[in-house]
This record gives sequence, C-alpha cells and structure tokens, in this order.
Amino acid sequence: MIVLGLLLIVLAGATVIAVSWDETAASTATASFTIFDRTVQLSQLELFFAGVAVGAVFLLGLMIMFAGMRRSSAKRRQLRSSRSEARDRVARLEEEKRELERKLDETPEVVPATAAAPVVDRDHDGVDDRVEATAPHPHVEAPSQPATDELVAGRRGPLSNRR
Repeated sequence: MIVLGLLLIVLAGATVIAVSWDETAASTATASFTIFDRTVQLSQLELFFAGVAVGAVFLLGLMIMFAGMRRSSAKRRQLRSSRSEARDRVARLEEEKRELERKLDETPEVVPATAAAPVVDRDHDGVDDRVEATAPHPHVEAPSQPATDELVAGRRGPLSNRR
C-alpha cells in the first residue's frame, strides 16, 4: 500500500510540473497538452477541474501511504509484543526448571528396596489370591461342542436332507 500511495503522489507531482512548465497554459484561454502523442485542449475552467482532480489523486496517495505505514507499524508492534511474551514465558520456564533442579539436588536420594510384585487379595484374608488354592473367581472350563455341528443357516449338513 505504501508503494501505491507513493506512485500516486509521484504521478500527481509530475502532472503539476508538466502543467507549470507550459507557459502557454496560463496566458491563453485554452491550453493544449500532448500526452502519449495525443493533443488535449483544455479551457481554463477545465484546467482548474483537472488541477482539482490531480490534488484529489495526491491526497488519495497520501492517505493510502499513511494507512500502509500505520498497518506496518501495528504489525511490528504486535510482533514485538508476542516476541516479548515468548521471551518472558521461556524465562519463567527456565527459572522453574532451575528451582526444580535445586529441589532435586537438596532432597536425599532414596533407593527403593526390592520392588515387590503387587499383591492381589480380593477376599481380604491376607493371602495372595494367585497362590491360594481357592481363588474367589476360579477358572471354569466351557463345555466342548460335538464335532458333528455344522452350519444350519445355509442348509448344509444333516438338516438339508429333511425336505
């Protein structure tokens, strides 16, 4: 946006310079200008309105340029604040890490005795149920099925001969 604003300002300035160098524009009732090999004749009133349009283009260029500068400034400010927040967060985490390391160094190192297997005592009799002969949930065998079972839904096997 800044570049577009500068381009409009330069265009308006070039137009003002081109009109001011033309000595015949102020002395005669009509002014003639050649733009891209084309001659344009303007009366003094038309020349005044063309000057107003050039002034509006200049102001539009200024407005666009300042809006772009304000937008860039806001982005930089937001980026700066987010970087500062991240830096503060990292500093807090590093301080917390140092504090935890200091506490870890201060506490005596406790070596566990032997790691015992967990005790399973569901009936609360003081004996591990895995070594007890009568556990609260003994394993029950499922009854075995006879080998002659066959698929009935597809009408294969002994039931298909019934028709």
